[in-house]
Amino acid sequence: MLGASSFWTYLIVCPTSFLLGILFTNWSYDFPLLWTSTPLTPTMISNIEAHYNMLFDSPPLIGRVLHAIILVALAAFIVKLYKPSESNALFDGASLVLFMIAVIVYGSNTLKGMQIIKSGDYGDEIPQVQSLQVVAASNTIMALVLIGVLLLQAGQWYAEKKEKEELDKILKDGLNNADSPTVAKKETKEKKKKI
Repeated sequence: MLGASSFWTYLIVCPTSFLLGILFTNWSYDFPLLWTSTPLTPTMISNIEAHYNMLFDSPPLIGRVLHAIILVALAAFIVKLYKPSESNALFDGASLVLFMIAVIVYGSNTLKGMQIIKSGDYGDEIPQVQSLQVVAASNTIMALVLIGVLLLQAGQWYAEKKEKEELDKILKDGLNNADSPTVAKKETKEKKKKI
């Protein structure tokens, strides 16, 4: 049976995994911008622009669902951090910081970058390719911090599992020692000495 903590953990892990999946769909467009030394052709640049224009022009429902998923994860963090245990304060606190970094990068770089790509007004300061690279780098940063959230949640699960195993072992050893005849005889002898 799942505990309340597990439920809220799932409400963090599932949206985070979903957001990573969305970022993964951009990887084929971001990869040539950041990770290859081959020069970008005009066709590649126009394909990348078309991809981000399509994302930016998606129906409003898609953006609302995405933002609702982000809010679900944030609500789960808040619930888990209400009256936190030590592991919650450490693991969930760090996870929340990483998640907020992803949200801030999304709002400040990715959305604004897609607005610039849509308008086509790159300006003189940042050329077209560099603007596309900023969006690609933002996606990479978001993916890395979201992977960090998943690793921290897995670390919390492992730490809690090990703690429970150790407590169960201590309790089991304590009960076995208390029930053994030698321990009972020693306790009886100690009581007789005190009298």
